[in-house]
Order: sequence, then structure tokens, then C-alpha cells
Amino acid sequence: MLVLAGTPIGDVEDAPPRLAAELAGADVVAAEDTRRLRRLGQALGVRPTGRVVSYFEGNEAARTPELVAALADGARVLLVTDAGMPSVSDPGYRLVAAAVEQGIRVTAVPGPSAVLTALALSGLPVDRFCFEGFLPRKPGERRVRLAEAARERRTQVYFESPRRLDASLAAMAEAFGAERRAAVCRELTKTYEEVRRGTLAELAAWAAEGVRGEITVVVAGAGEDPEKGAVDAAELVRRVRVREEAGERRKEAIAAVAAAAGVPKRVVFDAVVAAKHGGGGAAG
Repeated sequence: MLVLAGTPIGDVEDAPPRLAAELAGADVVAAEDTRRLRRLGQALGVRPTGRVVSYFEGNEAARTPELVAALADGARVLLVTDAGMPSVSDPGYRLVAAAVEQGIRVTAVPGPSAVLTALALSGLPVDRFCFEGFLPRKPGERRVRLAEAARERRTQVYFESPRRLDASLAAMAEAFGAERRAAVCRELTKTYEEVRRGTLAELAAWAAEGVRGEITVVVAGAGEDPEKGAVDAAELVRRVRVREEAGERRKEAIAAVAAAAGVPKRVVFDAVVAAKHGGGGAAG
């Protein structure tokens, strides 16, 4: 049997009670970092009796067949990562897929999750959400990914390095709209836990001063309006028209409406153009 075990994302007291028993009873413990596993075992007052092997991004492909062979021979293999649930932006998916293909039972010891903890603390809609993992490091690839996510209506959850947080938040503000609501969750469950809420523009300015710790970013879905919910194209056009009638230039009106609705300027521009060519003349 393959057992995926959640580990604390900060406070060691959050470890699920079954984790100690699994560490003590597994035939093989595959750990993302064997040194961190040793420290976790000491904190829990347990020492693995089975064989301990490393299982991380660098050796995941090579070690998976070895672990599958052990499973096929009847071993109980426990997989743990540095924090949270295996497979969620951590090693594990490849091993799970290989075990399932061989008809080997896979189970889990549920535990802490940075994704769900940040989502719950964000103050943003939680009824529908998606997890986007880490954004690409290269600016061009990051822009492409964010452009694809710009119209996503579900709340989005990202992991990010503190060194790249300011650049990523600035890129989100450009792609999603400066006024899109978001929350940066830092050092969850640890001593210096912090949840910073605001617009993407505000959070980007804050992050520019430097941020430390483990980071999870939660971003509101496209078209979220605190009072009216999703903003459709006709409503965007109407808002532009109101601003134009008040004397605002179209370019500035489109930018302001996009920022307020939390959508890219291109979305508003396309809606205005479509309304004009559709003969409605709503903003023409």
C-alpha cells in the first residue's frame, strides 16, 4: 500500500495523529528531505523503523520504479514532503500514477494544506476555486500564463517565492486589473503569520519593500463585483458610456472601468467595440 501523508506547513502540533503511527510502521519512508523528516520525527517523538529514502524533484523519475517494485512486493510505503500534502506542487504525482497503473492501493493521511488554509483566510469567495501552483520565472512565460487566467471566474490560488512576489503581483495587476482583490498569506500557522489583503496594486507596492517567508497568494476571480457579482459585457459598456457622457475620454473611461471591475483593459475595449459594431450604439 502507498500512503500519502500530510505534514505540518508550520506549527508541528498540526501534524495529524496518524502520522506518527505511519512513520513508525512503514516498511519504506520516502521523504522529500530526509533531514527535515528526522527533525519532524524528533518533534513527534517517533523514529521510523523502516528504510528511509530520499524522493525529491531531482530523483523522482529514477526512484519511482524502485518504490513501485517495493509496493509490488507487499511493502507499505509512506510518502511525505517538506510541508503539506504530497503531489500538490510537491513530489508524489508520478509515484501515485505508477502505483495506480499497477493496481496498487493508494490511501492518504489527510493533513495541513497551504492552499486550503490561505483560501479560507483570504476573505475571497471560496465556493469555486482553482489552484495554479507556481508562476513561471521568466517574465514572458509568466505574462502568457496570466493572460490565460485573466478571465477565470473562480478564485485563484498561487504559490510564490518571496524573491519574486513583487514582480508576480505587478504582473497580475497588469494582466487582471490593478483593482482586482487579492490576499497574500505569509508564514501560515507559524509565529509570524500574516495575511495582507487589498487590491493587486496595493499588494504589489507593499511587496516591493521586501517580503520573507513561505508565500501563498489568493486572487479574486474575473468580474467580481462586491455588490453585483460577475460583471457582463453589457454592463461594462454601460459603465464606459456613463463616464464618457460625464466628459471622460474613452481611453481613460475604459481603463477606469477595467480597474473597477478587476478585468484587463482589453476585455472592456473588446466589449465596447463589439457593442459599436453590433449596431447597439451603447458606447458609440
